[in-house]
This record gives sequence, C-alpha cells and structure tokens, in this order.
Amino acid sequence: MKKILLILVVVISSCNLEKPTEFSNLALKEVVFDLKKSQKTFKSVLDTYRGKKILIDVWASWCSDCIKGLPSVKNLQKEYPDVVFLFLSVDKSQSEWKNGIRRFKISGEHYNLPKGMKNGDFVDFINLNWIPRYLVVDEKGEISLFKATRASDNAIVDALNKTI
Repeated sequence: MKKILLILVVVISSCNLEKPTEFSNLALKEVVFDLKKSQKTFKSVLDTYRGKKILIDVWASWCSDCIKGLPSVKNLQKEYPDVVFLFLSVDKSQSEWKNGIRRFKISGEHYNLPKGMKNGDFVDFINLNWIPRYLVVDEKGEISLFKATRASDNAIVDALNKTI
C-alpha cells in the first residue's frame, strides 16, 4: 500500500498541469482585434512572429498592477530588443484600450481580447484570475514560461535568456 501511495504521489507531483508547453486549439482560435479593428485569431498573431521569442503581457488600462509593472516591461524591451512584446488587453472598451496605450506610452504589438478577462477560450486556457499576466513563447512557438504575475519576476528573464 505504501508503494502504491508513493508512486501515486510521484506521478501527481510530476504532472505539469499548470505549465503547458503549447496553447489549446480553442485558445488559438480566440478572436482578437488589432489597433485597426481587424479581427484575427490568436494563432494568426502567433504565426506572424514565428521564429522569434515573444513575451506576452496580458493587461488592461484600468489595472493598477499592470501600470506599475510597465517600467519593468520597458526595461525588458531595452534589454531584449529582438524579443516581440505582445500586449493582449482585456479591456472591454476599445477606446479605453487605445487610450491606455497612448497614455502609458506602451510600445509593442497590441491586440485586444474583447470578451474581457473572465470570458473566452484564451483566458480560460491560461486560467486568468489576475492581471498582469506574463507568458513567454519561444522561437518554436512553445510556451517556455506559462505564468508570471510580476514583470520583475526572474522567471521572465530566465525564459528570455533560454536558448532552444
């Protein structure tokens, strides 16, 4: 009985439930809007940057923690100029989203998840319950960092420095 329990504990603890390496098909099919109000799938956005490392910043213009993290994100942009910085806003209002980009001078690639942070296949996949949320996608399109909630998290730097 003890051996079975030990095996069960090892199997469960080795499962990587909170660290998927690829996006679900439903998450990839999620519709996002670009700054010109064009609809795209999340997959088509990722495909645009295939072969490059991508830091995804899930944020909103109304989120004080997101705004507090921007100086750290801007520092990362200076340190890693070859990385694509992909900002996914969960603002439900496109005008507030665009005003936030201008107001906080956020440079990078910008898309909007129009269903907000509580609805949609992408936010369900990443189990979004707090923003900001940072993910890193490597050059092969695999998720190398699934969850960071602070832009100053060393795991982000580790994932950006990781070579494939």
